[in-house]
Amino acid sequence: MPKLDFDIITLGHGSGGILTNKLLEAGVFDLLSNPLLDTHHDGAMLNLTGRVAFTTDSYVISPVFFPGGNIGELAVNGTVNDLAMCGAIPKYLSLGFILEEGLTMAEFWDILVSIKGASERAGVQIVTGDTKVVERGKGDKIFINTSGIGELHPQANISIKNVRAGDKIIVSGHIATHGMAIMSVREGLEFETSLTSDTAPLNHTVLALLDEFGQDIHLLRDPTRGGVATVLNEIARDRNVGATRVGIDLKQAAIPVLDEVAGACELLGLDPLYVANEGVFLAIIAPEVADAFLEKLQTLDYGQSAAIIGEVVAEHPGQVVLTSRIGGRRVVNMLVGEQLPRIC
Repeated sequence: MPKLDFDIITLGHGSGGILTNKLLEAGVFDLLSNPLLDTHHDGAMLNLTGRVAFTTDSYVISPVFFPGGNIGELAVNGTVNDLAMCGAIPKYLSLGFILEEGLTMAEFWDILVSIKGASERAGVQIVTGDTKVVERGKGDKIFINTSGIGELHPQANISIKNVRAGDKIIVSGHIATHGMAIMSVREGLEFETSLTSDTAPLNHTVLALLDEFGQDIHLLRDPTRGGVATVLNEIARDRNVGATRVGIDLKQAAIPVLDEVAGACELLGLDPLYVANEGVFLAIIAPEVADAFLEKLQTLDYGQSAAIIGEVVAEHPGQVVLTSRIGGRRVVNMLVGEQLPRIC
């Protein structure tokens, strides 16, 4: 691997400065090398066929290194997962860095290596990008923007318009793990048990499900900021859903949450339903295949703890209603504001 001959990132002279060129030539281009990136052109020229999905996201997580990952791995996984939620097979990613003066090269190198590893696991190529350096105090070490392009699976018909009463709601794994892992290290807060982020590429799992269940998968969503509760409220309130607006019933006892995550949430007065996830997806599935879908998902990577947690209903349109473990019922409202800022 190339070795960089400077220890701390300092300000270059514009986008073509000496430092920026050294950073790219001795680090980024060599480590992330592929035929499209190696052209060193202003953009990537891609071969795509059929329907295409496109997404973009920016990552400002604090801290940039956290139990189970770092901002680089998170950026790749997050964009790959957004494409997977569209029913797309991720192919190409762009990568934009905003680096704060003073970021150490050791930190930047660790982030680059994580980006390379995450890209290889997801089966995507970094094909274009940009690097900017800002003054000390202007960037909190590093911000990353990624955009992604993927080809839609031929069997995919994922749309909120397909959601209807009777559909089952499935979550692919334990919720709230990522958010609580971040809280475990933020501002010196520590718990007795070690929590690690669930950040993971979900595209291979989703592809296997699309191959088998195709158009019976009505909707997929990635419950990141705002968590499961926010995503389900967005679905229930969306006026494009099905023929009419719907309600959602949840069963608290069915929702998978690790004991240590539940304990940490209770300690901090947080509801796991509103805490961010990075390796979990929600699926709304035609009822006649829901059990088979769940059984298949539980055999796949990142799906072993999957569960049916609720149902789309005609009653209480626009609302998400939770049945507690003791049988009480309450409305789960949309989160006002952001419960945990800088979480992804």
